[in-house]
Amino acid sequence: MSSTDGAAPPPEVMSIASPINLVLFSVFALLVYMQFRPKAPATLPKAPPPVVFRTFTPKTLLEFNGENDKPVYLAVRGRVFDVSPGRNFYGPGGPYENFAGRDASRGLAFQSFDREMLTEDLSAPLDDLKDLNTDQLENLQGWEERFSEKYLVVGKLVAEGDPDAPKS
Repeated sequence: MSSTDGAAPPPEVMSIASPINLVLFSVFALLVYMQFRPKAPATLPKAPPPVVFRTFTPKTLLEFNGENDKPVYLAVRGRVFDVSPGRNFYGPGGPYENFAGRDASRGLAFQSFDREMLTEDLSAPLDDLKDLNTDQLENLQGWEERFSEKYLVVGKLVAEGDPDAPKS
């Protein structure tokens, strides 16, 4: 047959190395590389310094009132809680700032955040809370449970002169 008799021209053989195939292969190779390339190691945020359980007296607890970027601690019935995550409430300028660095037991029992609820003489024996009535003890118990659920216990509070008291 001749090419002049109106028959269709012979089909052209497509090459594997056609431009479109090269572009598709390049995109595929790039996607595979992006998926399996070495990833930068994940960097974790710096952990806070470890908190060591320690014994406090009213005088040594006082410095943990949140000023000068110090942690905020307060004591309830002899247990010292790190309330630093609640710095907006317990730290400087917060509504409960009077309790920062102090034994807050009596104030919490009375639902009073006034300074009169705080022990003025830091060398005196700890408040034994024996004069509290049932409602006040329940208030205190509720606060203590809330603190236990929410904050870390970082120490215990003892009176000045107690055998467990830290030596100055």
